[in-house]
Amino acid sequence: MSQIAFLFPGQGSQAAGMGKALAEKYPVAKAIFEQADDALDFAISQLCFEGPDDQLRLTQNTQPALLTVSVAACAVLAELGYHPTVVAGHSLGEYSALVAAGSLEFADAVRLVRNRGKYMQEAVPAGVGAMAAILNPPLDQLDTILTAAAQGEVVSAANFNSPGQMVIAGHAGAVARACEALKAAGAKRTVPLPVSAPFHCALMQPAQQRLLADLEATHFADLRVPLINNIAAIEVNHGVNARQGLYLQVPGAVRWTDSMRALAARGITKAVEVGVGAVLCGLMRQIEPNVKMAKFGDPADLDKLHELLG
Repeated sequence: MSQIAFLFPGQGSQAAGMGKALAEKYPVAKAIFEQADDALDFAISQLCFEGPDDQLRLTQNTQPALLTVSVAACAVLAELGYHPTVVAGHSLGEYSALVAAGSLEFADAVRLVRNRGKYMQEAVPAGVGAMAAILNPPLDQLDTILTAAAQGEVVSAANFNSPGQMVIAGHAGAVARACEALKAAGAKRTVPLPVSAPFHCALMQPAQQRLLADLEATHFADLRVPLINNIAAIEVNHGVNARQGLYLQVPGAVRWTDSMRALAARGITKAVEVGVGAVLCGLMRQIEPNVKMAKFGDPADLDKLHELLG
């Protein structure tokens, strides 16, 4: 049997209407949305299916909504007979991956990410922080440029998404200075991101400390299938290490490029993006083009999924 990776997307893929067709067609998916509503004591399912977008974009809503869609899609895949041999998730997606791997109970995960989003939103006042995507960054000069741009503020790498794309985060002024310096050093383009807080940088340390108590109060079982942890790009099999990874990732940089290379080194040749959108499919084409991918977050995706997995 060929090895299959299930990959779970993070924040940014959300859109009103997500998961609705899954819930309408598959009772097992509908049951996941009902569990989320019960766990959170409000109708996250309605927010997923109908919006409004301004509420869906609030980080404390976005995170449990995306997790719920991913877990619902994963439940459908299991019902169809598709199971991963290894999992990984981009930032928030690591929670979905740990549910899929049997380490986290779904109700615990959805409550954790609801709080995670709230703590991250409250860690930095609106307008103080910023994030920017950097296309074709001069990686050999990155540390020097970011150190010079900081000028007593925070700016650092937040995501290494592919060989040609990364994200920086920190104080708004420092991010702006870094963008100018990176362009001068040869970056193809810098793109400010419409985010509500500067994720994956030192400004998130207050959120990290608040989340710690929640993580410590939550049971993490040993994993049924291994996880490639996104903060260190290493294999995780034990619950204690899974919990530590979620703690470290709040202010830490997501090493997605290294994580996908670690998957390929394990012999993975097929992967499924489980949840909303196809961002991870696009990144995989840039990182490991020999790994073939399909997405699954809607019944319309089934034909290409069957074509990939047989």
